[in-house]
Amino acid sequence: MRGICGWFSRSAAPDGDQRLKSMLGAHHGPVVNAHSVVTSQSGLAVFGTSAAPRLFEDDGFVMAVAGHPRLRDDRASHDLAGLARLIRARGKEALDAIGGDFAIACWDNRQQRGLLAIDRIGAHQLVYAAAGDSLAFASTLDLLGGHPGVRRELSAQGIFDYLYYHVCPGPETIFTGLRRIAPGHCVEFFPTGAGAPSPYWTMQFIEDPEPDLATREHQFIELLQAAAREASDGAASGSFLSGGTDSSTVSGMLGRASGAPARTFSIGFDVPGYDETEYARIAARHFGCEHHEYYVTPADVVSAVPKIAASYDQPFGNASAVPTYHCARFAREHGVDRLLAGDGGDELFGGNERYAKQHLLGLYERVPAALRRSIVEPLLLSSRVGDSIAPLRKLRSYVEQARPPMPLRYESYNLLQHLGVAEVLTPDFIASIDTNHSRRLMADAHAPFGRDSLVNQMLGIDLRFILADGDLPKVTHMCNLADIDVAFPLLDDRLIDFSRRLPSDLKLRGTQLRWFFKHALRNFLPPEIITKKKHGFGLPVGNWLIEHKPLHDLAMDSIKLLQPRGIVRPEFIRTLLDVKLREHPGYYGTMVWILMMLGLWLDSRKL
Repeated sequence: MRGICGWFSRSAAPDGDQRLKSMLGAHHGPVVNAHSVVTSQSGLAVFGTSAAPRLFEDDGFVMAVAGHPRLRDDRASHDLAGLARLIRARGKEALDAIGGDFAIACWDNRQQRGLLAIDRIGAHQLVYAAAGDSLAFASTLDLLGGHPGVRRELSAQGIFDYLYYHVCPGPETIFTGLRRIAPGHCVEFFPTGAGAPSPYWTMQFIEDPEPDLATREHQFIELLQAAAREASDGAASGSFLSGGTDSSTVSGMLGRASGAPARTFSIGFDVPGYDETEYARIAARHFGCEHHEYYVTPADVVSAVPKIAASYDQPFGNASAVPTYHCARFAREHGVDRLLAGDGGDELFGGNERYAKQHLLGLYERVPAALRRSIVEPLLLSSRVGDSIAPLRKLRSYVEQARPPMPLRYESYNLLQHLGVAEVLTPDFIASIDTNHSRRLMADAHAPFGRDSLVNQMLGIDLRFILADGDLPKVTHMCNLADIDVAFPLLDDRLIDFSRRLPSDLKLRGTQLRWFFKHALRNFLPPEIITKKKHGFGLPVGNWLIEHKPLHDLAMDSIKLLQPRGIVRPEFIRTLLDVKLREHPGYYGTMVWILMMLGLWLDSRKL
């Protein structure tokens, strides 16, 4: 494991060394290769294994860096001294000139000023909290809680938001008063105290009608090659390969950039409908990769899940963390120091299946409002006329889903909403929370993109809720747990800039997902990969919960840990495990999983 921790203060701290030792001692796991420095009013520490964060100190300026920051005008530079000079000279304004994935903490002893920042998309995390006259910060909430002035008080609202989103959405956390820096944001510390979080970069879609398609495709391929080359630079690299468009592209570009067969790693499942190794093999043969496969079993899940749940600093309910961990560990066993991941392609270029569905629902807005209100909706929604006629039933369902405006329509699939908050949670727990808070988070994420095209509205939301809150913490943390570095070439800042200028109809053409991406790579990717449906490292949770008794028992025992807390209704738990799970394993298995992971995480922290 690896991380950053420290504090900024308005006054000198005679116990500075002890503060850092206390924070490092709170880390959930072994601390190795630790380095720290304390000035009169700040302390910074870094620790890690194969790809530890780095610490730089010069003439009263101290900087801790995790990840792979690059000066945007010098793509080959990893020079910490140059990075430090830029930040010291320009402060927050320097962040716009820094690309890559990173977390940075800096203290300038001359000016008594501190700066915290993470990358534009949120591949890395920094959490922080007020601690008397100090601002404590760290890579994880566990480290942060080790600061003597920080209290960790479990948030009922945070638990509800986790159950709603299956992750803990930022910038708040599972603990009251402990916050996470949002992607593209920074926090400054002055002699008067900490400033409010502020953005140094925001995603803004500027659809550029120029240049022509052929020129765009040429530019895109050059950017992909450069991103893969730089992401793999300086490390023994391999790549995740699920057999999807993104991982296949990254694997192919890695081989092209290195001039040698890419080392690729895939996860399989012996469950119909979940195993994609056939497509991974197609991509591996096409690019001449040195390919490796590992089949995850239910027994692997039972042995890994408690460790995975405990390793996160707050509850994390994305089941694909399990195959991600096994794949990363598998690659590490084969001598790989850094894995390239394909995350980001869907969210930059329009690849999620719900984008096509929302396009169809959005067509309803083209019906004149007066006609909708006076004829269509009264006829279909206010009576049960046509219940026995299948086309009318389908039309009614379409109108019901299409009526709400964005972003309400975008979250209509939410599992907790479908099950019913009052059916799942106890009355006392509901009384302690704001059930509309999670929707407001969605509305806040959508607001900056409200005037953009529908596809860009969805991409803007997903950059936060899918990438920053879900997929990136999943991959980064599981690689961290497996002691392997990870990089995300598709989230290279030049590709982000390319995406935001790409016209909407090139991202989503009707219901054709990521049209431009596939068209540009039609002569690079195998045709089977171009035409396949999206899948990924999905875990057959529901099937295995029914078929594998040890996993079912683990789930039952873990969920029972929640009962004394008065969060979930006992009747719902009984019905979920005894009846609903067998009726629809794929659907209800997700709720079993997120409750299991919550129970395991709370138990691991003894909260």
